[in-house]
Amino acid sequence: MNIQDILLIYDYNYWANKRILAASAKVTEKQFLAPASFPFGGLRGTIVHILDAEFGWRMFFQQNNWSAPELKETDFPTLDAIQARWNQEEKEMRAYLATLSDKELNGHRHYNNEKGEPRDRILWHCLWHVVNHGTQHRSEAAALLTDYGSSPGNLDFTVYLIETRTLA
Repeated sequence: MNIQDILLIYDYNYWANKRILAASAKVTEKQFLAPASFPFGGLRGTIVHILDAEFGWRMFFQQNNWSAPELKETDFPTLDAIQARWNQEEKEMRAYLATLSDKELNGHRHYNNEKGEPRDRILWHCLWHVVNHGTQHRSEAAALLTDYGSSPGNLDFTVYLIETRTLA
């Protein structure tokens, strides 16, 4: 894996996040705050979970520990609050990614999981995990949005490539 590949994957990640946020802006406050049976609750909870995971992993990458405070759903009473924090997180992650070399991407990161079990991971695997994790939970948010009549549309990587790179 090289830095250009990671940057492309993160460009896709932020493109997809923006589609979820744009579709979320079209639902009612009641729908935005409604509970649901997904692992992190309704739309707001699911979106905040994606943001929290990205923030937590970035802090680990930069500080080599898991001491970042958890972002909670109640910290974000409105979609505007989430959008503002997500814009900040995107800026911070992009700045971090800009510091990486291909050698660093292929280097090891050691940590203990939440059960205290040691892990040895390649950095780009962790970075890919963050995007893949977001994909999982964006699909949950997309399902809720579609039920609310506000589908974000197709979130496929190939659609991103077509829309942003004019590929056929």
